[in-house]
Amino acid sequence: MPRTLERARLVAKLLLSEQAQCFHLTFTVPGKDRFDFAAGQFVSMVAPDAQGKIHTRAYSIASAPRENQFDLCLNRVEGGFFSNLLCDLEPGQTVDFHGPHGLFVLKEPLIDALLIATGTGVAPMRGFIEHLFPDAEQDRSGGRHFWLLYGTRHEPDIYYRRYFEKKAAEHPNFHYLPTLSRPHNGWEGLCGYVQTHVLRILERGMEVVGGEPREPVPQAAYICGLNDMVSANRELLTGRGWDKTQIHFERYD
Repeated sequence: MPRTLERARLVAKLLLSEQAQCFHLTFTVPGKDRFDFAAGQFVSMVAPDAQGKIHTRAYSIASAPRENQFDLCLNRVEGGFFSNLLCDLEPGQTVDFHGPHGLFVLKEPLIDALLIATGTGVAPMRGFIEHLFPDAEQDRSGGRHFWLLYGTRHEPDIYYRRYFEKKAAEHPNFHYLPTLSRPHNGWEGLCGYVQTHVLRILERGMEVVGGEPREPVPQAAYICGLNDMVSANRELLTGRGWDKTQIHFERYD
């Protein structure tokens, strides 16, 4: 059965990284008061190419629900039909889509969790954090701890850095940990792949200080990024005795 298509109108466009040509795009859904979805879900964008062939491409939503809007985060890809179409859109232009779709959502009841992402895999994590720690509404985290471990190559490609730093400063149960695989001289943050720091978080939670755990131990993981990274972290966690039901993931290659 054909899916019902909606129309999205671009209302704002922000270049997150000149080097990676990564854009943050904000869309409205005209004719609707609300566009409801669960943080972490995706939409499928639909458009014809110059020859009339219909293309469909899924993109994780980079926001929590708010009125009739949703955000996307994507890189321009050389030769990529949809990435170029979306990155070239200007405010006021429209594109068709269907959704929301997907099961990569926060599970209830909430428990202490690792959020592991690389590149534009940070998109659903931004949605999670907007939902858990909204600007103008009550904190929805229930006091649970969330560690956002975000890996990228270079410092300019730490997408949404100021937003996450602000949230971490405001909420002691949100821990923001960006790490660079190719750090420049003078970088004082974490270095290396995300897997290294997953182990450190787990080990610190197992340390006992004064008869109490040094810090909470995450009991779930949400992982989003390229397949190799997702697979490596799934193997790491199951190798530490985690059950597969504790590990939720979305991959995009």
